[in-house]
Amino acid sequence: MHRRMDVGRWTTEALELSLLLSAPVLVTSLVVGVVAGVLQAITQVQDQTLGFVPKLLSVALALAVTGAWMASELGRFTRNVFEALGS
Repeated sequence: MHRRMDVGRWTTEALELSLLLSAPVLVTSLVVGVVAGVLQAITQVQDQTLGFVPKLLSVALALAVTGAWMASELGRFTRNVFEALGS
C-alpha cells in the first residue's frame, strides 16, 4: 500500500522544529542583551561593543552546548521526511 506524505503535517512539524532549534540561541541572546543594556544604563556607558561582544560570546557558547542536540533533532526530522517520501 502506498502512503501519501501529509504535507500539512510535515510543514507544521518543520516550523515547530525551527522554533525549537532557534530557541536556545535566541533566549540566550535576549537575556544577555537585556542584562548588558541594564548595565549600560546604570553605568551610563553607551559603547555599542559592550552589548555586542557578550552577546556574541554567549551565542557561541549556547551553540557549543546545544549544537549536538540540534544536529540530532534535525537529522531525525530529515530521516523521517525521507522515509515518508520513500514509502
